[in-house]
Amino acid sequence: MDVADVAVGRVFSGLYPLVIDGVVDEGQRIVVAARTASGPAECSRCGAWSVTVHSYHYRTVADVPLDGRPVVIRVRVRRLVCPTSLCCRTFREQVPGVLERYQRRTARLTGQVRVVVRELAGRAAVRLLAALPVRLSRHTAVRILLGIPLPAQPVPRVVSVDDFALRRRNRYGTVVIDAVTHERIDVLGDRKSETLEAWLRANPNVEVVVRDGSNTYAEAIRRALPRALQVSDRWHLWHGLARSVRDVVAAHGRCWAAAGPKRQTLVRETTTLQRWHAVHNLLDQGVGLLDCSRRLGLSLNTVKRYARAAEPDQLRLPPQYRAYLVDPYRDHLRRRRAEQPGVPVLHLFHEIKALGYTGGLNLLHKYLNQGRAETERITPSPGRLTSWILTRPTDLPAGRKSHLDELVAACPEMTDLSRLIGEFAAILTERRGSDLDGWMKQVREAGLIELGPFLRGLDQDHDAVVAGLTLPYNKGPIEGVNTKTKLIKRQMYGRAGFELLRHRILLA
Repeated sequence: MDVADVAVGRVFSGLYPLVIDGVVDEGQRIVVAARTASGPAECSRCGAWSVTVHSYHYRTVADVPLDGRPVVIRVRVRRLVCPTSLCCRTFREQVPGVLERYQRRTARLTGQVRVVVRELAGRAAVRLLAALPVRLSRHTAVRILLGIPLPAQPVPRVVSVDDFALRRRNRYGTVVIDAVTHERIDVLGDRKSETLEAWLRANPNVEVVVRDGSNTYAEAIRRALPRALQVSDRWHLWHGLARSVRDVVAAHGRCWAAAGPKRQTLVRETTTLQRWHAVHNLLDQGVGLLDCSRRLGLSLNTVKRYARAAEPDQLRLPPQYRAYLVDPYRDHLRRRRAEQPGVPVLHLFHEIKALGYTGGLNLLHKYLNQGRAETERITPSPGRLTSWILTRPTDLPAGRKSHLDELVAACPEMTDLSRLIGEFAAILTERRGSDLDGWMKQVREAGLIELGPFLRGLDQDHDAVVAGLTLPYNKGPIEGVNTKTKLIKRQMYGRAGFELLRHRILLA
């Protein structure tokens, strides 16, 4: 055997058991002449072996590229006579592992194409394969993708379910994964209770289901598997608490904002106070809410909001400060007003204008009226103060931590709120679900009525919440699957159907 034969044997070793007769370089492509080996062949129908050759014919298939050029293999295949009388008269021999039935590509080229289409699907896979070079249409790429067998995943004992958008705000699906190994189990076409219930009834070995606060999923699990343990996700519990905490912070805004800089009363606050007194004067006279709305020229919802407020200060929100163009000149303004307390604002405007100030005079007036020139600490918005309260104390800078302590200490309700949030965070992170009832009792004793909706949600889903605060399971892995699903949807530009999307999710 010469060197050329050895090289050919090594380059095309993946075509074994074909016998290579020759290789021709046609410039744009490489053509390989091959044939099947002599010997008995098995009938594809009855399994009988035969050596009687009936005829020959040729198959032309594509193989993996070589030297940046496509490779075409022309294979001479035998047609043999079946020895079984009741079977087919003749059959064509197959070459498992090399040539698949009815395929125009070798098995190894199909394997490489599957790797590409599994990640990129249609047009993107075609563009990448064209650079390899492998010629393929987008329709063929999708057919190959759908032909990839889905992994056989046994339904585990602990599963996690969540919804994802098929078409945002219009249609949603449900994904089910293994809560322990994070493997994808199934994808359902909608998020209806009946659909998940049918799936759970078909898989009765499920014992634990991790979910969010969805009543739809909870009802489906209760109907299908009454004995299954439902586990509420801890992140969603914290997120629900955060929404209620912001309501508490906003309701007591005038209380904790008193620790900030003094400012002038705005016109809208005066109007708010006048409306509150007008509404409550009519209510004290026995006038109904709808009649109050007609007499005062206010909407019914506005009248209801004023009626719910026991004190007018509950309706007055603290100032929401943002970064101003005046901030870089705060030290200059503070020094000038200390040297000359009666300096006109117009003079200060011209001075900072010479220093590079690009804002207007009205902005400077507003800045000084809010008292921001006298202090480094500005009163934060309710949303920002809420984020400070919900942040782990060790993650707050020292200055912000002291500012938070000052604002919280100015209001008894805020002091209780900060303490209760810290206790709930400890229950959540240390997974002390048995302490939840004691915490809920403390919240009710503190009188924070804005946390009422959150407490009612905990009562309605009590067992699942306790399990979520005790067991190590959470919905983090399935949220990662949903993030991957968003990438898959963007790659397909929303033009593919649910079958293809489900196939890609389960193969990812």
